[in-house]
Amino acid sequence: MSGILAQFSLVGRVAIVTGASRGLGAAMALGLAEAGADVVLVARGDMTSLQEKITALGRRALPVAVDIADADAPELIMQATLGAFGRADILVNNAGIIRRANFLEFTDQDWREVMDVNLNAAFRLSQHFCRPLVAAGQPGKIINIASMLSFQGGVRVASYTAAKSALNGLTKLMANELAAQRINVNAIAPGYMATDNTEALRADASRNEAILQRIPAARWGTPDDLKGAVVFLASPAADYLHGHTLAVDGGWLAR
Repeated sequence: MSGILAQFSLVGRVAIVTGASRGLGAAMALGLAEAGADVVLVARGDMTSLQEKITALGRRALPVAVDIADADAPELIMQATLGAFGRADILVNNAGIIRRANFLEFTDQDWREVMDVNLNAAFRLSQHFCRPLVAAGQPGKIINIASMLSFQGGVRVASYTAAKSALNGLTKLMANELAAQRINVNAIAPGYMATDNTEALRADASRNEAILQRIPAARWGTPDDLKGAVVFLASPAADYLHGHTLAVDGGWLAR
């Protein structure tokens, strides 16, 4: 492989993907492996099938079973990664949860739990990921998984909207501070994807129809739709891209 296609290769790289046991995280982890990376799979769920798919590609997969919201999770993840591979080049902050309730009934617990997983965990893990890179003068890639609700308010998802909006801003802040260190920080904002998080919306016939009518592509996205975006942002082809949030949304924001 030569020319521009070589710029998309991740051979020799090690990627950490949080929330990797299913949905978007599993698809992105597999996509990174298909591009040549070894992958650290961080999640609480079963990762056996994904690990087998990655090893079948001739790549290495390391499952790390931790609760990403725990205060010691970042240190445990980095210790496992560096212990197994001796390096970490790419971080995908994908882990996320959602809680739904009307604003006036939204509980403190649902607020805290979502913020801890969707925002605070990404902040802490990014710090732990970047420190050894900066100390060694090595480049790196961070890809935060934002949302359409990084741009819009939504309804009945107060903590999710707040966390994803904050993650969009944090992406820009981190890019401003880390670009000179050759660490690229960007984000992907998935559109309406057919995952567990949207199961309730897809089961509601009227909501499902309203959403489909708004999407120019006229379909829900699939986890595989994120593979190309995450590989691009993780690759040398995106070396001059900093602080950008890439919407992979079937045209939703264009309407």
